[in-house]
Amino acid sequence: MAHLCKMQAKVAVKTDVSKKYVPDKQDHKASLDSMLGGLEQELQDLGIATVPKGHCASCQKPIAGKVIHALGKAWHPEHFICSHCKEEIGSSPFFERSGLAYCPKDYHHLFSPRCAYCAAPILDRVLTAMNQTWHPEHFFCSHCGEVFGTEGFHEKDKKPYCRKDYLAMFSPKCGGCNRPVLENYLSAMDTVWHPECFVCGDCFSSFSTGSFFELDGRPFCELHYHHRRGTLCYGCGQPITGRCISAMGHKFHPEHFVCAFCMTQLSKGIFREQNDKTYCQPCFNKLFQL
Repeated sequence: MAHLCKMQAKVAVKTDVSKKYVPDKQDHKASLDSMLGGLEQELQDLGIATVPKGHCASCQKPIAGKVIHALGKAWHPEHFICSHCKEEIGSSPFFERSGLAYCPKDYHHLFSPRCAYCAAPILDRVLTAMNQTWHPEHFFCSHCGEVFGTEGFHEKDKKPYCRKDYLAMFSPKCGGCNRPVLENYLSAMDTVWHPECFVCGDCFSSFSTGSFFELDGRPFCELHYHHRRGTLCYGCGQPITGRCISAMGHKFHPEHFVCAFCMTQLSKGIFREQNDKTYCQPCFNKLFQL
């Protein structure tokens, strides 16, 4: 009978072993905790004292093996995880924010400044300009694409430009040379001028008196203005600003319209012409009468 009982026990054991059992995560955790507890008990049974290295900040259980010290606390290595992706950090580098640990990938994704050009997180050096952050290599001229040097940049419509392109594209142009006006300038005729470019369109002399004459959108001195208008006195060569006499295709000051021989002013516009010269009637009769 005793032998029969032993055989039945063996059969029962074999029957239990043949059943398949798939543990879930909870069972695995419980099994791991049971193993650690059993190992601690066996060490104590052998006379080896086990001193806990603290309590895990995650599971609140004693730490008997490897320990991670981080954020002012102790952790089981498998319990020290990223607060976002929940992946184990262990002894790998991590970032701390508001008392929580993050793996480098998630920390940069969640909290690092973004580049205003490529929108990617900035992991290393950051450049701040125009109330935005940039990768240094992505802060360049919106026109030529060159990275800014020591000259800095100019802003227009929320875009950065190098000095050369900004002046070429947006600075007012000189009415004389059409180059950008950078510093000192004159304002005249509804445009701006370099001081050295605001000169007479014919003789290129500056306007020392501050007065000039405009013709066809260009400035002229008085003499050349009247020369272009055909209002220079044929007698004295000076501009006519008041009354004038037109004769022989020319214009004269009244006092300069005189007899070429006696120099008497030809009053009332009565004269005789000979060889493109004017004469009074008496002198003409004396000189040219047969």
